[in-house]
Amino acid sequence: MKEIAGWAMFDFANQAYTLLIITVVFGDLFTRVIVGDAPDFRLGNLLWSLALAISYLLVVVAAPICGAVMDHRRWRKRFLFLSYLATVISTALLWLIEPGWILWAMALIIVSNFAYAIGESFIAAFLTGLGPPEDLGWISGLGWALGYAGGLVATAFALAFLGEVSLDNYDRIRWVGPFAAGFFLLTALPTFLWLRERGRRRPLPDGASYLRLAVKRMQGTFRQLGRFHDLAWLMGSIFFLMAGVYIVVSFAFIFGAQVIGWSESTRVLMFVLVQITAAIGALGFGVLQSMIGARRTYLITLWLWLLAILAIWQTPAIAELSRSLFGVHWSAEQVFLGAGVLAGLSLGSSQSAGRALVGLLTPNGRSAEFFGFWGTASKLAAIFGILGLGLLQAAFGLGTAIVFCLLLFALAILIGIRVNEDRGRRAASLR
Repeated sequence: MKEIAGWAMFDFANQAYTLLIITVVFGDLFTRVIVGDAPDFRLGNLLWSLALAISYLLVVVAAPICGAVMDHRRWRKRFLFLSYLATVISTALLWLIEPGWILWAMALIIVSNFAYAIGESFIAAFLTGLGPPEDLGWISGLGWALGYAGGLVATAFALAFLGEVSLDNYDRIRWVGPFAAGFFLLTALPTFLWLRERGRRRPLPDGASYLRLAVKRMQGTFRQLGRFHDLAWLMGSIFFLMAGVYIVVSFAFIFGAQVIGWSESTRVLMFVLVQITAAIGALGFGVLQSMIGARRTYLITLWLWLLAILAIWQTPAIAELSRSLFGVHWSAEQVFLGAGVLAGLSLGSSQSAGRALVGLLTPNGRSAEFFGFWGTASKLAAIFGILGLGLLQAAFGLGTAIVFCLLLFALAILIGIRVNEDRGRRAASLR
């Protein structure tokens, strides 16, 4: 149990980066202050999406190679530590950025988000060694729940001491980088103290190099993936799921500021609600997964996402409809908070269920390699989703472009229906 706690603490620690830098504070700061192309901020939104897409492209190139090397040499913990250190240093350096320093800000976001995102693949590769297959659901759910708890703690302190995102408050809000870096640095230490490296190290074959070995193993995995049909369908579904999730994570608070025009109090309340409901969703659906299976749980979370995005897209219309039909005077901000609750329930649960389902369908002894492909599918999705939204909002505005997410989650459902969990687990056990 101590090792599981150490593994889950990495999720607790790294959510400070996700929330403070990507979702709640720095993304908004970048678009509205560092770039600051008011009134519609389309250039800032496009450059933000471009920086994130480049960082995820680097992960797509590196993660499968690193996964293959880790499976051969059992260097998972070493790779995880290097990604953690790179995230901490580059995030702390965001303090140096001044308004107008667009290229420097983009460069640091590219480096820090690359290091953070590839670390997600590294920590996920430890999952299958933490317990029997039937326990992976609640273990994965514990990690996500602790992650949102960590994000709640880190961001609550940051919002309380750093204040609003504005040019006038820049000298205080710029400390968001060092704060997120320090939180990650300290709270991830139990991971490296308690998490064990499993397996036997094998020597490098004569005349081989790690790069050549990694490429050879990747080619073999590509060929074998076609033999694991259910895992291949799942990867396809996860691609569209994660494309939508990355859009929400990267643009939800930007949407609230630019389209909804929310107040500072609503921004803080939205953050608290999303963190609490995400933790509840991750834990609750982790338990549900143990009762009804990973595939069914995964599909339920996708339907929740459809409802959440529909509510976000139609927030002004729902507010007006509530007044005209029921005499209920909901503001657009209040409706948006309700949509945020749905998104929160979906956020942790869908990713937790997807990660556990990958673990169940992965053949024994190749967890780091196949989780590298899981990471690759997720990061390719991030590039597709974030860059797609960035281009669409540049043409049509952010309020209209968000409908792109509806299509993504609908495709995730249609492909996910093809996954047969029992058949996939049998195929994995025979390899």
